[in-house]
Amino acid sequence: MIPFSHTWPYEVIRGDLYVDRCPFCGAERVLLPLKTGELQSIRDGRKHLLVFPCCHGSVKVLDADRDYLLADRKLR
Repeated sequence: MIPFSHTWPYEVIRGDLYVDRCPFCGAERVLLPLKTGELQSIRDGRKHLLVFPCCHGSVKVLDADRDYLLADRKLR
């Protein structure tokens, strides 16, 4: 079972990924340095280090679905 505390919601807008709020500093509408094409490789099992540009907080993304990113640590 996937722990909900390790997930974070995202949105795709014109091929770019955004989060409504940064889980580390609380900044709003953060553009992630991750493209939609990279999501498929994450879904296929490739891990991806995601560094938030607002505060440089980082997580390792283990999986993704259409709405959430699954991280290696607690985000909520």
